[in-house]
Amino acid sequence: MATGILSVGMHLERFDILSAVLLGVCCSAFVVLLALTGWRLVAYRSAVVEDFTDPRRGFGFFTFVAGTNVLGVRLGIAGFYEATAVLLVLAGVAWLALGYVVPWTAVLGRQERPVLATANGTWFIWVVASQSVAVAAATIEPVFDPVRRELAVLAIMSWSVGVFLYGATGILVALRLMLYEFGPEELTPPYWVSMGALAITVLAGARIVEMADAPMVAVTRDLIAGLAVVFWAFATWLIPVLVAAGWWRHVRRRVPLRYEATLWSIIFPLGMYAVAGIYLGRADHLPVVEAVGRAELWVAFPACVLVFAIMLVHLFRTVIAPTGPHLPPLETTVKG
Repeated sequence: MATGILSVGMHLERFDILSAVLLGVCCSAFVVLLALTGWRLVAYRSAVVEDFTDPRRGFGFFTFVAGTNVLGVRLGIAGFYEATAVLLVLAGVAWLALGYVVPWTAVLGRQERPVLATANGTWFIWVVASQSVAVAAATIEPVFDPVRRELAVLAIMSWSVGVFLYGATGILVALRLMLYEFGPEELTPPYWVSMGALAITVLAGARIVEMADAPMVAVTRDLIAGLAVVFWAFATWLIPVLVAAGWWRHVRRRVPLRYEATLWSIIFPLGMYAVAGIYLGRADHLPVVEAVGRAELWVAFPACVLVFAIMLVHLFRTVIAPTGPHLPPLETTVKG
């Protein structure tokens, strides 16, 4: 998701070689993660089932939908529209299935109460998955003439579902923060997805506005165009809040800053915010929005490189040479 959206951003800024490199990383990561997930399902089935039924982790399975569509969108930009369509079908089926199964198995079907105490930033990934379907459908809509209206319906439906899911998830997560004990250890990187979900909502809205006239597009175009700007403004407002939350966690409360896989859930929102700003600015002729998106892209890319390098070091120390010389732990305690 992170490298895929950054590849899209670099393509928009005409850094074609860098975009191609990021696309290669994205494709490789997709294949590796898909293979590892399949292996884990076979070798550690009980652990997968436990994750699936745990409201703290169950919504993380929606990353399959989002990641598949992000890759599909980037392939569509490269002209591989058939691949985008295939990945959209795969992700769309998963989106429908997970959208009904995960909330039931992980939330409504649990006997332990209150479930609200388990709400966290990963719940926003459901929103990201919904909006990724809209972006992918809008990407191939101009190409597949026989099903343009159907793709328009799919894009607007999934966009609308995502908007309502964001409102519901935002309320639930806010209630969890206000009603239950909440320490710095629980303020994990996935809370950045709250901003990323808004950013992909903006991108999906901008793509829908550009779609050819169809009955549903004609009815909703002005509404979606206006809401896209509103959502961009709120996403912009959230960034200082999230930065301040990280300062409070690592500087004020001295939680060690170490590598964890969820750090990628910071890179994706940063990249998505950049792409959404660039695209919205160009689509709606908003130069200020485009300028902010372009600047953000050069915040997201170095952050991606840094996390990628730290990940490689972490893999070397924990997987490749776990019995080698004693090395200091890969963490830093930030002191004020």
